[in-house]
Amino acid sequence: MGRVTRSQHTDLPGTLALPLALVIVLVLAGLTFGLPLLDRAVPAQRAVPAGESYEVGAGVTIVPPPGATLDVTGTRPGGTQGTALFQLSTRPDESPVRYAIAVQPFDGDLTAAAVRLRQRITGTSGHRLTGTQLAVSTAGGLAGVQGGYTAGGRGGRYAVFVAHGLTIEVTVSGDDRELARTLAAIDASTRTLRHEGRR
Repeated sequence: MGRVTRSQHTDLPGTLALPLALVIVLVLAGLTFGLPLLDRAVPAQRAVPAGESYEVGAGVTIVPPPGATLDVTGTRPGGTQGTALFQLSTRPDESPVRYAIAVQPFDGDLTAAAVRLRQRITGTSGHRLTGTQLAVSTAGGLAGVQGGYTAGGRGGRYAVFVAHGLTIEVTVSGDDRELARTLAAIDASTRTLRHEGRR
């Protein structure tokens, strides 16, 4: 029989290594399986209070259309830029209309902002511009341009505004029938765009 040395009796770190490793494995397994379950349990859509302004970012606000929900997966408010993604549907059996507002720093004019947005739209596979580009303005005095586009069986609208070193881009897309039913409410909402003057 072999002799047990004093160092073998006091090998405390070696005796803690296995339980510590098991705890780490359990924590990692909990994160691996628990976080996706939690993510699926939290709804991506949040109700938006009717008639209240929503801050998109950089001091830009909008009043969403009645019945719109905020899609938190595509919404990123911020101090110098931001994005808000709303969804609007009049029928549960139809896919919702996507209504996105993006605010970014920009040092160009309205023409350059419109060209940039139109190029981004046509740069997406299957998207084509339709009709002519028209002047548009908001109740808060922002001047911009708007136009239309198609993407497969879906229609779309866009608008762009430039204010105080920012570009404010509005894109709307949805099934043609659902888009036709919601477009008046979306247009009314777009007219509420306002820049509060802080950056």
